[in-house]
This record gives sequence, structure tokens and C-alpha cells, in this order.
Amino acid sequence: MDNIQAPLSISISELKRNPSAVIEAAMGRTIAVLNHNRPTAYLVPVGTYEALIEHNKVQNNTFLADFVNTLPVASSFPMDAVAAQQSLRNEW
Repeated sequence: MDNIQAPLSISISELKRNPSAVIEAAMGRTIAVLNHNRPTAYLVPVGTYEALIEHNKVQNNTFLADFVNTLPVASSFPMDAVAAQQSLRNEW
């Protein structure tokens, strides 16, 4: 049996009958949507989803900044810009 990571659950068939009523009855809580008694999706309140997206943006920005800070210092290219660009393309 799969673990359900939500305080509420509902079958897809029940959800199809009246989705607005289900969302209202959940009162802002996450709902696991089940298909044959197995979780197939989560219905997440808009505020929770927006908070997750914002958290993900912050984490990605931190990750990128940390990655850039660990790169070695680039030395200048002894060639013109076009030759340097072609050289970089060949490496990829």
C-alpha cells in the first residue's frame, strides 16, 4: 500500500461528481486523489502551492549562487572574441 501524504483522500470518481464542493469541504487542506485506492495526484490549496513555488525559487537561486561562487577564476582568452566563442562551442 502506498503512503498517502495528505490529511484527506478522495477517489477520482467522487472528485468528478462535484469538484468545487470537495475543494470547499477540504477547508484549505491537501487532498490525495486516489485511483483504485492508490494515490495518483494531490489537490493542493493555492496558498500552499504558491509557497512551494516561492521556496523552490529561493532554493534554486541559492544553489546557482553557490555553484557560481565555486567556479575557478577565468583567465582572459589570448584570442579574439569570435575564436573564443567557436572554441567554447566545440567543447560543448
